[in-house]
Amino acid sequence: MSADTSSTTSPTQAGGPDASGAAAPDKPKLTLYGGTGTGRRVTVRDLARAKRDGEKWAMLTAYDAVTAGVFDEAGIPVLLVGDSAGNNHLGYENTVPVTVDQLVMLAGAVVRGTRRTMVVGDMPFGSYQSSPSQALDTASRFMKEAGCGAVKLEGGRRVLPQVDALVQAGVPVMAHIGLTPQSVNVLGGYRIAGRGDEEAEKLISDAKALQHAGAFAIVLELVPAELAQRVSQELEIPTVGIGAGAGTDAQVLVWTDMAGLTRGGVPKFVKQYADLRTVLGAAARAFASDVVSGVYPDESHSYH
Repeated sequence: MSADTSSTTSPTQAGGPDASGAAAPDKPKLTLYGGTGTGRRVTVRDLARAKRDGEKWAMLTAYDAVTAGVFDEAGIPVLLVGDSAGNNHLGYENTVPVTVDQLVMLAGAVVRGTRRTMVVGDMPFGSYQSSPSQALDTASRFMKEAGCGAVKLEGGRRVLPQVDALVQAGVPVMAHIGLTPQSVNVLGGYRIAGRGDEEAEKLISDAKALQHAGAFAIVLELVPAELAQRVSQELEIPTVGIGAGAGTDAQVLVWTDMAGLTRGGVPKFVKQYADLRTVLGAAARAFASDVVSGVYPDESHSYH
């Protein structure tokens, strides 16, 4: 497939003249963020090229067509239909109860609501751990029923047979190590992974093994920044950090955390870029007040 992304780069990005006509300094050519005119979706090859070129990129979660469409129009190159839908969309306490049926439905909505972004379907707990054949059955549903461009699964060496089987079948696989939320019951809660020499070496070994098995990218969650940077430097495939410092190739956040919709506190690594909870609450109260007082609907919002 062609990897031509020339339409995604503005003159100033490529070192051309700026608005005043003066020569702008050279800047890295952007091939991932903000490109809306390529006529195709972002692919694994695009992400691999970004790694080679040193171009960082952003990934967000998405669980519905409307929100996904906003992120797609904003130029976000990768959207993850995460099992984080469990505690951020479906009302569960954690990600464990989420089913394949639920995520396939949500992933299909995200695919239908977007045009350019790569949509990654998160394979939930219990849907791939038992065997490579189970993993392939689950991944096939994300690819065929939802139209995802890739799937994600958690674990290091213990899931290598699954990763290999999926890749051999033509399914792009994003791996996930460090803190793995589906293992929260075994871990006894959420904790930073990779601290200490032994844990660090194990994480590096897992990352390299997953790369060798064919994973096209690896999420590093709640990993010390120095270790995440080391892993990123030693791998040929992109790393996606969440609570892993600035040294990874990409960054991902749960969108409700990023936009300030999450109730209560958020992890230290979350930067909130909006306060949508306040905005939506104010809009709902204003609507209700207008209805109660009889101000809405007025003549301008009525038919005759």
